[in-house]
Amino acid sequence: MFRPLSAGLAAAAAFALTAPSAASAAAGPSPAGSHGGAPAVVTDVTLPAPALKLVQPSITDDHGVRLGGMGSGLFPGDRNGEFWMVTDRGPNGQPTVDGEKRRTFPVPEFNPAIVKVAVERGKAAIKQYIPITGASGAGVTGLSNQAGHDETPYTWDGRTVLSYNPDGIDTEDLVRTRGGDFWLVEEYGPSLLRVSSKGRVLERHVPRGLGLTGTNYPVKETLPAILASRQQNRGFEGLALSSDERTLFLAVQSPLANPDKKAAKKSRVGRILTFDVRAGKVTGEYAYRFEDVATFDPKAGGDQSEMKISGLAYVGPGRLLVDERTDNVARIYEIDPTRATNLLGGAYDDAATTPSLEALTDLTGITPVAKSLVLEPNTVVPGLPGKIEGVAVLDRRTIALANDNDFGLGDFDADGRLIDSGVPNRLVVIRLPRPLGR
Repeated sequence: MFRPLSAGLAAAAAFALTAPSAASAAAGPSPAGSHGGAPAVVTDVTLPAPALKLVQPSITDDHGVRLGGMGSGLFPGDRNGEFWMVTDRGPNGQPTVDGEKRRTFPVPEFNPAIVKVAVERGKAAIKQYIPITGASGAGVTGLSNQAGHDETPYTWDGRTVLSYNPDGIDTEDLVRTRGGDFWLVEEYGPSLLRVSSKGRVLERHVPRGLGLTGTNYPVKETLPAILASRQQNRGFEGLALSSDERTLFLAVQSPLANPDKKAAKKSRVGRILTFDVRAGKVTGEYAYRFEDVATFDPKAGGDQSEMKISGLAYVGPGRLLVDERTDNVARIYEIDPTRATNLLGGAYDDAATTPSLEALTDLTGITPVAKSLVLEPNTVVPGLPGKIEGVAVLDRRTIALANDNDFGLGDFDADGRLIDSGVPNRLVVIRLPRPLGR
């Protein structure tokens, strides 16, 4: 249900604000191959970070964790300076315990939420906080869904196994319809969800054959079965909605583990899909060619698996923005899927096909989506945090970006209190030198 701001949260939202930085006053160099000219920073703010217990009083112990992760998704609000954002599954880590990497949930009760943020006169404030719930009104949580398909969930210290929750979602992007409902994508299934204006899950679309049962909302197996072979923590990451609200565009963060994780980590081929909202089904599936990590980010040590898609935004007919990044470098490309080969239902949706789409190094016979560089944010905003995951088109000359700060998750002290990483959630608005969609 919609949760109004408590007095404590309203107070927290009033501070921890950053006016445009000195870097905003001057634009950085234009990246080679971009639309040309010099982009300019219009707004650069740090988002409020109240304690988790302030935004979700049902939490028994937040371990000192503050609200974060809101840059996982970004969509323009109805008014200038307003934005819809979404948290991911909540604070989580992956420490090595007894020689094994374990997925930890320091605050397992945390419920992913849709957040409305307003930026005015160089300050940001939280205006609405909408927890995502099932049909009964209970929060979905961000816990793993299924044994064998998802990572085993552990407590903050990696010592105690938590229960799986089929309702759990790892939300990563969102769009809002003119009627007030939301569509979201998440990583576990991976899946696409329709959510009411009050945060209730109305339907969840998952890959065929996933067999997700016991949920507190309707589940529909409408997505290609091959998507269930997504790498752990690498499911759907980008979502965009056409202006007529008839088509959704979904991006898988990384190449599928098809036929296996070894192939995925070397692959440069990802997948972008189209979904017909009225028909409730996927209508297109297109190959996306990732950049070569060696030239994209020399600091990545040649590890191609560091390349990811972390956001989509609709520009106009046949045009999307895509956020392609590592943890060090982000680039915004304009892409055109209209002339790409539609692979839906063909050989590359069959797990038995050899070589798989992900194993291909030569795409002869397959036309991937066309792409052109628009912006390299790191050259425009000095000190911009890594993990740029939210991208929104405000108009043909203006875009907004936001980062996922992972809830400031760092180490925990002996008492189980978080030693915050100090990385903030920032939202940056950038004016482009030339209009998009040219």
